[in-house]
Formats: sequence, structure tokens, C-alpha cells
Amino acid sequence: MDTPLHLQVTPAEGAPFEHPLRGDSLVLGRALDADLTLSDPFASRKHSRLFRSGGELFVEDLGSRNGTIVNGQAIQQPTRVGPGDVIKISNSLIRITAEAPAPARPSDDFLDGTVFRRASELLDRQSVPAAGGMDLRRYADRLKMLNEVHQALGRSLTLEELLELILDRVFDHLRPDRGAILLKGKDGGYQPAASRSAEGRPESLVFSRSLVREVAEKGMAALVFDVQADERFAAAQSMLLSGIRSLVAAPLLDPDGTLGLILLESRAGVRQFSEEDLELLVSLASVAGLHLRNLALAMEAAERRRLQEELALARRIQVALLPDRLPEVPGWELYGGNIPSRGVSGDYYEVLTRCDGRECVLMIADVAGKGMAASLLTVSLQALSTGPIEDGLPPDEICARLSRQLYRRTPPEKYATAFLGILEPTTGRLRYTNAGHNPPLILRASGTPEELGSTGVPLGLLPQAPYRAGETTLAPGEILVLYTDGLVEAEDPEGNEYGLDRLKEACLRNKGETCGGLAHGLARDLEDFARGVPFADDRTLVLARRLEV
Repeated sequence: MDTPLHLQVTPAEGAPFEHPLRGDSLVLGRALDADLTLSDPFASRKHSRLFRSGGELFVEDLGSRNGTIVNGQAIQQPTRVGPGDVIKISNSLIRITAEAPAPARPSDDFLDGTVFRRASELLDRQSVPAAGGMDLRRYADRLKMLNEVHQALGRSLTLEELLELILDRVFDHLRPDRGAILLKGKDGGYQPAASRSAEGRPESLVFSRSLVREVAEKGMAALVFDVQADERFAAAQSMLLSGIRSLVAAPLLDPDGTLGLILLESRAGVRQFSEEDLELLVSLASVAGLHLRNLALAMEAAERRRLQEELALARRIQVALLPDRLPEVPGWELYGGNIPSRGVSGDYYEVLTRCDGRECVLMIADVAGKGMAASLLTVSLQALSTGPIEDGLPPDEICARLSRQLYRRTPPEKYATAFLGILEPTTGRLRYTNAGHNPPLILRASGTPEELGSTGVPLGLLPQAPYRAGETTLAPGEILVLYTDGLVEAEDPEGNEYGLDRLKEACLRNKGETCGGLAHGLARDLEDFARGVPFADDRTLVLARRLEV
């Protein structure tokens, strides 16, 4: 037989009351003909509905003006609820319980059972009492205490120091036998980060996972009057044998979720926690959560600064590997430039002479990926290519050797496209290998750009890959344009790519400029096209113009 459910209703106006949950449907709202009428002027006439389906209880919003909130989250569709869940309708609260509340007992009586309160609601309800009387004095004392805690926790502390100071204040004001702070880990679980006993020594607490879920994951504050009467602790024999009788717990609240919780225990005959203790712990936990969040933000900021410093250093090292100045080759004008998208670049280029100036090597490469990992691979690519280039090998043999070495040294998802050209300055003859790279352009005297297509797969993609060499000749006035895909794949606000055709048009418009002027014209056209959209990939450009005789 299903356990009968009840509703504990705290309306916006009037005294709290209980309502049994009978039947398969219950409409809530301010209308007099609603199944449960709420004294709440801001609730809709038919605001929400509780209904049963498939043996489960659900709540749905009936198109109300202010929405229906379950456990602090606005619902958009029917949502399953059960004992312990709290429904907020405008300024009214409805808590679902598995049994009717027991009659109130005198405050000095021993209470058996567990009380759950939503921590955010307890904080909201801590308003200034009327002038005069004990309540106002207690409120002033609490404000003073919380201000002292704020000041104590506001110092520059490590995480360990902050947790110990939080426990200091908790033990000062609530006098538990044992206490612990559990923090949420990266795996989503909650583990003790600091603990102690009344004697001041570190203490290992046995805690209920179900209670932790209620407190940390649902943002509930818990008060257990009698551990022995709560089934959550039935299997915790070590706790029962240790004499622990009363328990109180509160979440460490954060705007983005719960950071963890504070858990306190007291032995039978020493003290029994009260609802006033619960409210005080919620206040202390709120202050502690704020400072833990501030500390986490400070640590994140320090880590970001460290990463930025490392990124700047990596960029300086990478720039040092790029040619600081290009060689002077008689009869030719040369240009090379690289702009990273993320501080460091996954692009690489090289322009150098060999064979006593009889040949000029033009190389451009684009490593798969972006950022630091890609930049490290460009360093490896530069180191591996130096030897075979200086040995005078032809471009296809250089690419074959580079590909084998990269394959052995890198994971499968890391590879590089590359273009390697060997130029004879006196004749304009260009022998080249295109290892899966964007097709370089030759701006011919005829006015029609020529593409140098692929002659092999990207470097490091396969354990053994054949590469062949292509050959062409540049006549006086013609320009070789090497580029990476950061140029042609740049996007405008509508998501359109710059593309190869537009690159050809821009090159032809600026063909009469110097190589530096041509590069500037391409950059200006690219900026005009992107219209402020950040460039997602590195952009590298190498130009070689054969001068008119």
C-alpha cells in the first residue's frame, strides 16, 4: 500500500496549514473553486496541478503568470515530485511529506525525527524582528557574530586555512562534538575536506550518503533530532555505537550551485541541536560559501594569469623560431607573416637559402588543432625538417622523411598539412610537394591564378606514404602565394566563408603592389569581409615575386 502523502502549506497570507493529498489530481490557486485555495494575491486563479501518473506524483504549471518553482528551479513541463520536495507558487510554499506532521511538543521535550528546510528560504526569512524584546537582541547578536566571521574569513588564506577557520567559528558558536566540511569534487561526489572533534583533533566522520544528497544536491538544511530514529543511519553502526545522537547540516551555497556542506554531530546527553541552531548554521554556511567562492575565483584568476604568462612565453619562443628576417635573393622579393588566433600558432613557415644560394626553400605548414598543443608540434616540425633541408634533399623525399618521423612521434589525431617548394632563383624553376595543403596560387602574367594541387597526404597521417614532386616555372612579374586555411575559412557574421575565389580576386586586385602591399591588401579585404567576427584559426602568408628584369 502506498504511503499517504500530505502537503505542508505556508501561504503568502495567513497561518500555515496541512492538507492531505488524496485522489489523482489536485489544482492549486487563489480561486475559491480550486481544489486547494491559496491566500496569495499574486498567484493565478488556477496556478498549478498535482497529479498521479504511472504510480508517480507530478506537478505541472497551468500557464500561470509567475510560473511554478520546484526546489528552486522553474519548471517548463510536468515534473516528478515526492516527499521532501518544495513547490513555490508565487509567495506560497508547499512541502510534500510522507506523513502528517506530528503535533507540536514543548521545546524542551526530546524530539525524534528529522526536519528539512530549504536553506535559501531560511535565509530569506531571517528578517529584522519588531523593536524591543529578546528577539531583537538575539538578532543583533547574530549580526555582530556574522560580521566578525566575515572579517575573520576575509583575510588572504589558503583553502586549508579557510576551512580550518570556518570550523573554528562553527565550534565556537554551536559547540558540536564532531564536525566536518565536505566539498564537491570534480567527479560530482562529496568528500571530507576538513574535520575535527571537540578536543581539536582531526576526526573521521561516518555520514549518510542520502543525507548528503538531500543537503548538498537539493540545497536543504537538515536537523536530525535522533539519529537512532532516522532510517538513513540504520546501517551506520559505527555512528550509533559512538553515541552520536543529534545532527545538523547546512549546504555551502553558491550562485552556480552547491559547493558542499557543513555537518555537525552531538552525543546523547551532551546537547541536542535545535531549530535555532539550524538557522545559525545556515547563516554561517552562507558566509562560508561566499568566502569559499571568492577563494575559488581568486585561485582561478591566479591560474589564468599563470597560463597567460606561459602562453606569452610560448609565443616569444615560437616567434624566435620563425624567420626574423628573410634572406635577400637576387631577382626576387620575399614576404612572410604569421598571426595566431589563440596567442600561439599551429602554423609554421620557413624561407631560407641552401646550396650556396643556388636554391631558395619556401615552406609553409598547418598543424591539426589550435593553441598550445598545436604550437608544440610546429616546434617539432621545424626541428625535424632542418636536417633534410640542409642536406639538399628534393621536396618529395623531405616530406616522406618528415611524415614517417611525425607518425612515430605523435598520436593519430595529430598531423600537419604542408607545402615545400625548392626555387631556383636564376631560372624561376620551382620543384614542389604539396602534402595535403591548401593549393598555393601562382599569379600568372596572363591574369589567371594557377593552383598547385596536392601531391601527397598530410604529414604524419600514415606510417608510410608516397609523395611526388611537381614542377613549374615563374616568369618575371609572377607571384607565388602560400597561405594557410585560416584565411580562406574566415567567416562573416552570416557564417559565410571567405573562400578561395575571393582570395584569388583580392590577389589580382593587389597584384601590382609590392609583396608587403599585397599582404596588407589581403588583410584589409579579410577584415572587411569578417566585419568584426573573431578569426577562429591562425593565418599565415608567404609571398615570392620574381622581379622584372
